Amino acid sequence: MARTSFTICGESIAPGGRATLALPLPSQSSYTPLSMPIHVIHGKRAGPVVFISAAIHGDEINGIEIIRRVRHTRAIDSLRGTLICVPIVNIYGFYNHTRYLPDRRDLNRSFPGSKHGSLAARVACIFAEEVVNKATHGIDLHTGSNHRANLPHIRADLDNPECARLAKAFAAPVIINANLRDGSLRQYAMEKGLSMLLYEAGEGLRFDNLSIRAGVRGVLNVLRALDMLAQRKKTEAQKVIEARSSQWVRAPQAGLLRIEVPLGARVTNGQTIGKIADSVGENETSVVSPVTGIIIGRNNLPVVNEGDALFHIALFANSLSVEKAIGNFQVEHIEGLNQGDYMDPAVI
Repeated sequence: MARTSFTICGESIAPGGRATLALPLPSQSSYTPLSMPIHVIHGKRAGPVVFISAAIHGDEINGIEIIRRVRHTRAIDSLRGTLICVPIVNIYGFYNHTRYLPDRRDLNRSFPGSKHGSLAARVACIFAEEVVNKATHGIDLHTGSNHRANLPHIRADLDNPECARLAKAFAAPVIINANLRDGSLRQYAMEKGLSMLLYEAGEGLRFDNLSIRAGVRGVLNVLRALDMLAQRKKTEAQKVIEARSSQWVRAPQAGLLRIEVPLGARVTNGQTIGKIADSVGENETSVVSPVTGIIIGRNNLPVVNEGDALFHIALFANSLSVEKAIGNFQVEHIEGLNQGDYMDPAVI
């Protein structure tokens, strides 16, 4: 039986077709019309409907580049199913280089939204109805915020078998069983029956090539796991290790922070991982790790206040094996291996 067209934003896309669409959004006080860009690839053969979204926080831009590269891979030309790419969900925050919307609300705490609510609620409602409700699976792309950088990792409901399977398929070195946040896109998607992954990597307002490369490959891995793309020749599986908990280490005093450990480093209980001194270099205090684990998030801003979150540490049963897996992962992506996935190697 022939596959039917896919309808979104009032447009119909024939099997085997692509379309770039503009989803209208509430205008601002300047009367400037705004829209959410959406690119749809509707395969000739049946399969899942997957949305990939980025910049739900307007300053988290790595995902925009990940989506661009995914769209230009050779493999996508023979896609089964349908791929909905939304590179900039929060167009307002993107224009203003900020995480939030003009009403100072976090879009990722505003789902399912409302047609008659705040600006954030209205945007959430539009995205939910036009994109999420049409999908079977989702991948939401994030970075760290507020001058924080994240090691590439996946957050998912690992008690959900399909989410756990896809989280492992993505092949980031670390996956975290993350609780659902009230009003988040992931919570809404899961309540609607979608299997949803959240990819965290890099820093806000910055392109990070390792994080982007890993994100592109991870998205393609998930599409292959869903049989939307042809399987690759057998390769050695990337080691993926699950963390069931994590915690932040906070600044014991205000001052200027000197960081002594990189992202992905293994730290031990009682190890000094940073030092804070006042502006004249006196009254120095060590920042000490309270646990043994792996640094998956880090503040990059030297000027800190007492209580600021500085280091995010994930806990594992065997952190030595995680450190080795992260090292292998970084070497592989820094060297840019397996570039055959990409139509244009220059974009790697």
